[in-house]
Amino acid sequence: MSSSDESTAIKGLPENYRRVLEPGEEYVPLVPQDGVPEVTLRSVLYGILFCAVFSMAAAYLALRVGQGIEAAIPISILAIGISRFYARRSSILENVIITSIGANSGHVVAGAVFTIPALYMLAAVPGSSVPTPHMWQVVLVSFLGGSLGILFFIPLRHNFMVDNHGVFPWPEATATAEILASGESAGNQAKVLAGSALLGMAYDGFSALFRGMSETITLVHAGVGAFLRRQFMAFNMLNSAATMSIGYIIGLRYSAVIAAGSVLSTFVLVPMIHAIGQHVPVTLPPGALPIAQMSPEQIFKAYVRIIGIGAIAGAGIMGVLAGMPGMIRSIGKNLAGLKSAEKVEKGIAPRTHRTLPNSFVAMGLLVFALAAFLFFSFGLGMKSAVFAAFMGTGVVMAIAFLFAPVAARAIATIGTNPISGMTMLTLIITGLVMVKLGYAGGVGMFITLMVGGVVCTALSASGAFATDLKIGHWIGATPAKQMGLKFMGTFVAAVFTGLAMWGMAHQGFGTAAVPAPQASAMREILDGIFGTTAMPLRWFLFSLGVVLSLVLRMVELPALGFALGMYLPIEVNSPLLLGGVLAWIVNRRKTGDSDALAKARENRGILVASGLMAGGGIMGVIASFVKIKWKEGFPILSAASAEGATGEWLAIAAMTALCIFTVVYSRAAKATE
Repeated sequence: MSSSDESTAIKGLPENYRRVLEPGEEYVPLVPQDGVPEVTLRSVLYGILFCAVFSMAAAYLALRVGQGIEAAIPISILAIGISRFYARRSSILENVIITSIGANSGHVVAGAVFTIPALYMLAAVPGSSVPTPHMWQVVLVSFLGGSLGILFFIPLRHNFMVDNHGVFPWPEATATAEILASGESAGNQAKVLAGSALLGMAYDGFSALFRGMSETITLVHAGVGAFLRRQFMAFNMLNSAATMSIGYIIGLRYSAVIAAGSVLSTFVLVPMIHAIGQHVPVTLPPGALPIAQMSPEQIFKAYVRIIGIGAIAGAGIMGVLAGMPGMIRSIGKNLAGLKSAEKVEKGIAPRTHRTLPNSFVAMGLLVFALAAFLFFSFGLGMKSAVFAAFMGTGVVMAIAFLFAPVAARAIATIGTNPISGMTMLTLIITGLVMVKLGYAGGVGMFITLMVGGVVCTALSASGAFATDLKIGHWIGATPAKQMGLKFMGTFVAAVFTGLAMWGMAHQGFGTAAVPAPQASAMREILDGIFGTTAMPLRWFLFSLGVVLSLVLRMVELPALGFALGMYLPIEVNSPLLLGGVLAWIVNRRKTGDSDALAKARENRGILVASGLMAGGGIMGVIASFVKIKWKEGFPILSAASAEGATGEWLAIAAMTALCIFTVVYSRAAKATE
């Protein structure tokens, strides 16, 4: 069967692809036959290209906004759209491979941004003994962690994909598989996605790289901002297409929760601390000035943000504690599942069941253990910490073995990976071990965070890998080919994540430019374990945040989202709320609107927002690199004009136009799309 015949023969996924099979019933994938193009030069090269691009975009957005992006869906749409430019359209199996390789961007970034920026923050402290990490160290940590997560999940493939067919809902895998199976409509979607990405790049580039308008909307020149500042309330909004689009994608409900955290910080806590500070003439560390002399932004950074960090830490740890019974049950099921791992003999098993043998896994784990030990011993420039490296390797192997499959089960069930809480738990365990072994200060903190980086990436990789294999299982990809290429994709993602971090590190992690919220919480935890910062007020504020997260949990509000809002400055969270409002407007149904029309509008809105987000994120990384050499970029307006009335009114007009375009174009979708 030719590839063109194959593409027209595909009408949709089998009826039983998501339900539990009847006794004796066997699942036959969408493409069961051999001979369909799968691993080709085209599929591998496009997979690498998308992996590189989305790794940089995801790193920028995660460090800037604290929200990652799931790349599988937009990559699957782009894969289908690009194939229209070829005489032979890509087969569905080629598109599975492109998506599988490209999706590595999401899990590698998710693992790296939680821990590595904390090392840069610690190294930047005056007198710190923590060395600044090299880019190759960041790359190696990400690659080692991603490889470990893949290795630990390979033996569980049969249990998750075959034995438990139809048991888990697999939210993200379902959406991606449906797009791949309905490839004809996805071609038009790719045009919308690509066009929106170009618009996002142009918009954010005009602001951040060419300074054609203000990067932040303060409403001072509109009168509202000036009034608020007189009440010691500072409203700011980042003029960013990428940030606004994240709010669109996460929706009004969650973006409102995040914005509520900012409202509490900016309009309640900052003015309250300012009022109290009028009666305290002395400087209260960690502040560098008496409170009476501070601006709203300085009070937020010195005091209120620490409460947000405590709330992030509390929400993460409580998430682990709440899920511990389920995790324990999951570990037991995963261990039992190892017994059902299929025995594959090359050339005998059907193509859709050929996997890498357990001997490969065993050899891979031995190689990993040796590489991790050598890296922790010598790759960190700490030859005296050999025993600490041995213990660190042991902690990595043990925690990843127990929790990587748990992360995969969480992805299969609810589509969310609880890596933040499990990473915090890893840091606490590793940090306490390092302290007991006598490795305090820079050595202990450096190894602890490197161990945390490996574990965090392993947990993230395991969940993402499970999603890829499930998509392949439903459609009919060859598992062994997906597995082998997953290592290559992980390496590509690690390299480009390291590049993005290196570029953004020059702006300063933990600053208003690059807040890196999760890594800031990890840093505070390490400060507490290693006792490097003796500031009673700092820990009191941190504890207030932990208590606040408990209160939020008690009233069943998303504690982590609210905590992120408290930590991130309001200029980041206000465009998130704007995006959520736009999503509500687009999805609002009028009397007489059909279900098909409502779905078409929803889909087009998500595509527009995804494109704006990806394009803006890529431009953010490009601007970070350009500004290493040219600090000002290529300015059109002077700094005074950009920050004055001219720049602000241009920014307000541009953001208004972008919002109108998003709503009007999304609601113009037809029911046939």
